[in-house]
Amino acid sequence: MKLRLGMIGGGQGAFIGAVHRIAARMDDEYELVCGAFSSDAEKAKASGLLLGLSPDRVYTSYQELIEKEKQLPEDKRVQVISIVTPNHLHFAPAKQALENGFHVILDKPMTFSLAEAKELEKVVKISGKRFCLTHTYTGYPMVKEARQLVKDGKLGKIRKVYVEYPQGWLSTFLEGEDNKQASWRTDPTKSGIAGAMGDIGTHAFNLAEYVSGLQVTKICADINTVVEGRKLDDDGAALLKFNNGASGVLIASQIAAGDENNIKVRVYGEKGGLEWQQDNANTLLLKWLDKPAEILRTGAGYLSSYASKNTRVPAGHPEGYLEAFANLYRNFALSIKADIEGKPAEKEWLDYPGIEDGLRGMAFVENVITSGKSDAKWTDFKI
Repeated sequence: MKLRLGMIGGGQGAFIGAVHRIAARMDDEYELVCGAFSSDAEKAKASGLLLGLSPDRVYTSYQELIEKEKQLPEDKRVQVISIVTPNHLHFAPAKQALENGFHVILDKPMTFSLAEAKELEKVVKISGKRFCLTHTYTGYPMVKEARQLVKDGKLGKIRKVYVEYPQGWLSTFLEGEDNKQASWRTDPTKSGIAGAMGDIGTHAFNLAEYVSGLQVTKICADINTVVEGRKLDDDGAALLKFNNGASGVLIASQIAAGDENNIKVRVYGEKGGLEWQQDNANTLLLKWLDKPAEILRTGAGYLSSYASKNTRVPAGHPEGYLEAFANLYRNFALSIKADIEGKPAEKEWLDYPGIEDGLRGMAFVENVITSGKSDAKWTDFKI
């Protein structure tokens, strides 16, 4: 049984929409049956035609999609709606979809503001529907392995967390060159109060909390807008305090000329540390206080069930960004199917980012910008 999937946004020329569709197709857990790919009617229809959809299920607004799909027989209507629009168009379609009985997959950051995130949290709880936020990097097998090693106490009490996300693609005033991706990501009316910290800083923040199993309680940030004429931050760093007393450092920059997307996390405990980076995603490095370092590899038999159940091919065959994205889609689908069958979902399936991750991500955005504007050394992390 395939889940019937609909998509809001992600029409012709959209980068992330295609990524979501590839992720959804990879394990054959979904069938794309409808979409509202653009507010431009002609572009929406053309996108649907290219994707092979029935013309009567290609809509020109998310409102039309939700209203008309709800009128279809239960065995025909869409079941899961994937929302891949810019930040300012996340909350309203997600809210309406949930309130009308559809499960939701939403691109990050979750909403335009923390106030919207709080409201969406209420909607998710009332709806009883499942909600997935696509923090892609949590889908990598070796990131899941890192989390389990920390959770199992292999490193001892965690003392230090470093996470960094350097990009260089916004090193010039790209938004002035009619670049669609740069234009909306640097526009405060579409992106929100943060640029780099909202776009990639939220990924770094989520990865730090996911792997360490800790939560940030205090923050001390330095936020910069380096490129002349830019309206939002394109560079920044933050000192972090965690709820067990550990400290950390978070760096997110989109003006790191020459860098691509090598997000990296290091976690250190009393007994040793671990290190993972996207440029070498199949490898997890363990460094010990009293013995030689170890290299763990994707696909090996010694890994946890969380890593092995998110691996598709034998050891030595690289798996990357698309597969990690697909792991989120697959785990979400398997959890929904378990609900439909009246069975408990396996614990590994439930390991996908949800509403709490989204809420804390939006709290990070508001707290890091507030801290960056403050003269105080430390500010409390507030939700």
